[in-house]
Amino acid sequence: MQQPPLRTLVFGLNYPPETTGISPYTGAMAGGLARRGHEVRAITAHPHYPDWKITSGYGQWSRSEQIDGVSVSRLRHFVPSQPSPLPRALSEVTFGIRQILARWGRPAAIVAVSPALLSSALVRLRSRLTHRSTPFVVWVQDLYGIGISETGQGGGLAARVIQKVEGWLLRSASTVVVIHDRFAERVHDDFAVPRERIAVVRNWTHLPPLPPVDVPTVRAARGWADDEVVVVHTGNMGVKQGLQHVVDAGRLAHDRGAHVRFVLVGNGSQRDELQQRADAQPTTTQFLPPLGDRDFTDILQAADVLLVNELPGVAEMAVPSKLTSYFAAGRPVLAATDSTGITAQEVRAADAGLVVSAGDPSALLDGVSALMADRAAADRLGQNGKRYRETVLDETFAIDRFDSLLADLIATAAEKHPA
Repeated sequence: MQQPPLRTLVFGLNYPPETTGISPYTGAMAGGLARRGHEVRAITAHPHYPDWKITSGYGQWSRSEQIDGVSVSRLRHFVPSQPSPLPRALSEVTFGIRQILARWGRPAAIVAVSPALLSSALVRLRSRLTHRSTPFVVWVQDLYGIGISETGQGGGLAARVIQKVEGWLLRSASTVVVIHDRFAERVHDDFAVPRERIAVVRNWTHLPPLPPVDVPTVRAARGWADDEVVVVHTGNMGVKQGLQHVVDAGRLAHDRGAHVRFVLVGNGSQRDELQQRADAQPTTTQFLPPLGDRDFTDILQAADVLLVNELPGVAEMAVPSKLTSYFAAGRPVLAATDSTGITAQEVRAADAGLVVSAGDPSALLDGVSALMADRAAADRLGQNGKRYRETVLDETFAIDRFDSLLADLIATAAEKHPA
């Protein structure tokens, strides 16, 4: 029997050149599938995250380009300057409407990346009407309903509506791909998705092997003293990161005379508020803008400690994508998070760092001191994370798994619905 064509249509809100969050994974997966023989098209938005501002040079009503062997169709949609729940929902709905009105062609498989949940649900509605026999995969990067609940960004009615939409979307999918075993448990338990329709494909580090870095030179260029302990947090500065507690830890370090500098790298909806908080009283917190790949990897390797910080109560909604890059850098990780949550579980599984309570600036500062009390032990934790990245979080294995899953779905659909 002739192999059916591997035409894969990917829907996702975020795509390269965005460098933060889900975008690097969606782009790498699409490009990896193209290299494995898929004819891949991605229907996505103009780059705007985490600044919530469309990148210069983009913003046309529609735009087509080729990235890493993938045909990328970009659609203009409403981008709120302040992504509070209602404007963000409107943003997703306008994007979803643009997606369902676009030309889809004849894909052999459809992959919808969630978030964005609402646009993915609209895409699923259209697929039920026009592509009923086409396998539909939902790739879950964050659990939306849990996120609203854990961050306190939605009321009871909004949370119930989101849960209903999320449940319908996941149950209607041919396969639900999740990025962690804990997600698989929640998708099965909370939404009654059969286990045989849930696949786990772990995220990976999207950074190439890191080149050697001249640590003293990098530190001097950033104004970091030799006797300072530098704690770096990278990525989105949003609500769920709870970075106000890091600014407060920097204030506590200043008051105690501790030589600990907290460095927040990136952008996001809370950055201005965090900067104002830091300016209000003396703090050892430093802000840096999003960095290019080389500067980013240099910063990671020049840090003494790499920080994951989460709002108290955030436990199940997401696996922080920054962890994969942290592990690649070979530096010890400090996770200020729920001790029973996914982030804590991941750091412990890798034996790559220390977990302290979320929302407690004193515990955060004490955690830094505990890691730095034994530098040799801290180095071992960093190397443990590196090994975990090279084995469990391998990009080739993840894309091969996705490729195999899609090929099986396409072949099965071709048998059921021969042309």
